[in-house]
Amino acid sequence: MTSVDALVGLLGEPGQRARDKGRTALLDVDRDWLAASPFCVLATSSSDGRCDASPKGDPAGRLVHVIDDTTIALAERPGNRRADGYRNILDNPHVGLNFLIPGRGDTLRINGRARLVSDAPFFDEMVVKGHRPVLAVVVEIEEIFFHCAKAFLRSGLWKPETWDPTGVVPRRAVIAHDVEPSGMTLEQLDEYYKPENYEKGMYA
Repeated sequence: MTSVDALVGLLGEPGQRARDKGRTALLDVDRDWLAASPFCVLATSSSDGRCDASPKGDPAGRLVHVIDDTTIALAERPGNRRADGYRNILDNPHVGLNFLIPGRGDTLRINGRARLVSDAPFFDEMVVKGHRPVLAVVVEIEEIFFHCAKAFLRSGLWKPETWDPTGVVPRRAVIAHDVEPSGMTLEQLDEYYKPENYEKGMYA
């Protein structure tokens, strides 16, 4: 497949509703969705095409700060400090976001231009568990639309009867021990990844 014409010849043209559903500003239903979403994926790309898709999570109502009808912000929370997506944003501001609500098959997608902000008055409204963010991604919305549930229906993602988190793939400590050399023993990694220990650093 080497051309748009060939792609359209294979897949066909989108229907009018799908083609024209993109908007440029938040509606009340979008604000409600963002307030109910505890999780999103932030997609970025460097100017030379190196891509990143980073998961972002906070309690529902704390993940997204709506600045106005065309601007939102997401707080940075402590992580591994690789900052792959943030490095991409400094190089290329175009981003894509997909916001999920657990149990819902449809998602809310936002495309826009992002910038990194190290402080702003609205940071006070992004405090979680007493911790104020040191950085936020501010996104100027260029396109927003709802995406259908077919991928979630095909995958059975929200059906607990299909879940088997420890069936084939080893536990996180084993993966870290085998493919992310750190000098830690498996026993130390098991202790590190215990939920009660791992969660201590989520906001500190």
